[in-house]
Amino acid sequence: MDITHIYNGPIGLETRHAGPTDGEVVIMLHGFPECWNTWKHQLPVLAEAGYRVYAPNMRGYGLSSKPDGVDAYHVDQLIKDVDAIRRHSGAKKIHLVGHDWGAIVAWWYALNKPEHLASLSILNVPHPTAFLKVLKSKPSQLLKSWYIFYFQLPFLPELTVPFKQFFFFRNVLARTSNKGSYEQSDYDELLKHWKTPGSLKAMINYYRSAIRSQPKPPNGNTIDTPTQILWGERDLALSLDMAYLSEKYLTNGSLTTYPDATHWLAHDKPDEINQRLLGHFQSYSSR
Repeated sequence: MDITHIYNGPIGLETRHAGPTDGEVVIMLHGFPECWNTWKHQLPVLAEAGYRVYAPNMRGYGLSSKPDGVDAYHVDQLIKDVDAIRRHSGAKKIHLVGHDWGAIVAWWYALNKPEHLASLSILNVPHPTAFLKVLKSKPSQLLKSWYIFYFQLPFLPELTVPFKQFFFFRNVLARTSNKGSYEQSDYDELLKHWKTPGSLKAMINYYRSAIRSQPKPPNGNTIDTPTQILWGERDLALSLDMAYLSEKYLTNGSLTTYPDATHWLAHDKPDEINQRLLGHFQSYSSR
């Protein structure tokens, strides 16, 4: 596995990549509060299968650029980062995989740049419109999403979250994942990223931008790209109703749920997720 910085104008994206240079291109987007390490179980397996895999630290994370201002984290800006990686790879079409915030960006890319997608794989985040519909109709989901509103406060999240070596983040991961899914090495890697100057504010600005801008899909809600949604049913942050509703926005899609998995599906079920990804890529070749 190699590391390089790929640039979208002035924005540098610290990116892990592996696999043959002539392989079909896979871009894997991590979520909050993780980093490229989300895909530690997937990246080597996909590369060994012949795919050229890119796993960036998204803007604001790790050693990737951390632009100032909330607007810099608007999804319209984030999908430009994805397209910069695609252009760097030389691929016209890619297989795009996203989890959590990475899945939000992946959904948005599919709604805006479908011509560049061979396939889409989403882990435990609903279609943007499905999320809003459930959020508005179910008070229980509002309660589950309390942290989104906490992050809207100025300064306070940046002051409180680092307390006791980022106990807030470590506790969330430990409490909401299956036992053993995260190893000490994972926490060590994440802590290093969280402590990088400017990272915490940037990570929180993703949520601030989403609430302030409330972007709407430019061309409707339907996605024609071959899409699979993979969902851990024991997700404590997002209702399973969102997954079923998301499927309705797909013209060529499927939903697979895992009753004994959580929001952190790539860690909970690495072998099953690898099989699903490889099967999806093989069914919808980018060539």
